Amino acid sequence: MKRLLAAALALCCCGILTNADEKAVNPKVREIVDAVSEARIQAIIEKLAAFGTRNTMSAQDDPAHGVGAARQWIFDELKSYSPRLEVRFDKWKVKKQGQRIFKDVDLWNVVAVLPGKTIPETQVWVTGHYDSLNLGAPAAPAANAPAADVGQPTQSNWEKNADLPAPGACDDGSGTAAVMELARIMSQHDFDKTLVFVAFAGEEQGLIGSTLEAAKAKKDAASIEAVLNNDIIGSESGGDGRIGNTAVSVYTDEIMDSPSQQLGRFIREAGERYVPSMTVNMYLMTDRLGRGGDHSPFQLEGYAAVRFSSPFENYANQHSGTDLLANMSVPLTARIAKVNAAAAASLALAPKSPLVTAVPRAAANPAPAPDPAAPPRVPTPTISRGQSRYDALLRWRYTGPDANLQGFAIVMRPTTSAYWEREIYVGKVNEYTLKGVSIDDARFGVKAIGVDGSESLVTPYVYPARRKTEIQVVE
Repeated sequence: MKRLLAAALALCCCGILTNADEKAVNPKVREIVDAVSEARIQAIIEKLAAFGTRNTMSAQDDPAHGVGAARQWIFDELKSYSPRLEVRFDKWKVKKQGQRIFKDVDLWNVVAVLPGKTIPETQVWVTGHYDSLNLGAPAAPAANAPAADVGQPTQSNWEKNADLPAPGACDDGSGTAAVMELARIMSQHDFDKTLVFVAFAGEEQGLIGSTLEAAKAKKDAASIEAVLNNDIIGSESGGDGRIGNTAVSVYTDEIMDSPSQQLGRFIREAGERYVPSMTVNMYLMTDRLGRGGDHSPFQLEGYAAVRFSSPFENYANQHSGTDLLANMSVPLTARIAKVNAAAAASLALAPKSPLVTAVPRAAANPAPAPDPAAPPRVPTPTISRGQSRYDALLRWRYTGPDANLQGFAIVMRPTTSAYWEREIYVGKVNEYTLKGVSIDDARFGVKAIGVDGSESLVTPYVYPARRKTEIQVVE
C-alpha cells in the first residue's frame, strides 16, 4: 500500500510543471535577513543586563535600575527606529496572588505595530519577554537540575529575590534583543500584513503578560496568523558539556496538523532556505517537558504560536546572577534572529491562507435552530472521493485580495510523516481532483501562492473526530 501511494503521488506531481515548485528566494526577505546585526544585538543585551534586574516585582520608579527603567528604555528605543512603528504600553494592574505575585503590581507589555498595506487585518507577531529572575540559592539543588525542578523559594524568598541581581542576558535578553532588532530592520520596509513586535513582562511569574495579551487579542477578535516567540535563544553550551551553534529548536504542539504545527513547518522551510547555515528542528511538543513559554497562552486562545529556543541549555545560569553576556553566544542569537526574520517577513508578504471548511448556509436559507442538548457541530473539510469514489477531490475558497494571487498548490504526505513531501501547483482554481489517489492513505493540504512566489501557511484538511454516541436500551 505504501508503495502504491508513493507511486500515485509521484505520478501526480510529475504531471504538472510549475514555478511554484522552484522555491525562489525573495530579494526583500534576503535583504532583511542579511541586515540582522550581531553588534546591535549585543548592544541591546548589554543595556538590558545593565538595569541590574528586570524582575517584574522590582522597582518601577527608579530611572536607572529595575523593571520600570528597562521597559521605558525598550519603549524609547523602539520609538527611535521609525515613525511608522506605533509603539505603546499595554498596561494592567495585577492583583496580589500566590507566592510569585506577592503584591499588587503594574504590569506593562511593550508593543510596537507596523501596519500592513494590503491585508492589515492579518497580523504576524514576533515576541520575547523582557523581565528577568534570580531565584537565589535554593538548598541543595540536584546537579545541573532545570530551574523548574529545583525546590522553589518560600514566600519570604520571593520577596527578597525581587531585588537580587538578575541580568537575564540569555533569559530573555536574547529574545528581547531579537524582537527589537527585527522591529528596527522591518520597520524600514512595507509588508502586506501587519507586524506586531512585543516584549512581555511577567513571564517569570507564570506567563502573566502573555496570558493577558492573548486574552485581549481574543476579546478584540484579532486575526493573528502567527506568533513567533523567542525565549533563551543564545545558549550554545549545555550544562552537560554539549556544544552547538548551528541549530534552533522550534516547539509547536502535540495536535496533528494544528495551526501551530503548520507554522512550525513553514518556519523550518523558510528558515533553512534563507539561513542555510542553520538547522531548524521542529518538535511536535508544546515546550520542553515541564516548562512553559509565552507562546502557550496564544495557543490556548486558538492562535498558531511556537517557541524558538536554543538546543542546549545551561541550567546553572538560568534564573541566577550568572546569566551574563559572557555566558551566552551573541552569534547564535543573531542566527536565530535571522531565522525569525526569514519566517516573519515571508509570512507578512504572503497571501492569506485558503479556507477548506464548508461554506456556511446563506442567510436566505438559514439553518434550523440547533438543539441545545446536541454536541457542537464540527466544520466539515471540503475533501471527498469525487464522482468516481476512488479519487481525491479537494475544494477550497480564498478570502484575500485577488490582485497579487498567482494560484494554489496542493501538498501531500504519508500519514506517518511530519513534513509535507509532495507539492502540486494547480493554478488559480478552487478545486482539484487527484486521480487514483485515496483520501484514506495520505494527509492533504492547500496553500496560496503569490505572483512573486510567496507562499501562505498550508491549510490542512483535518477530518473531524468521530463522536461518542449513547445508545438507549430498554431496562
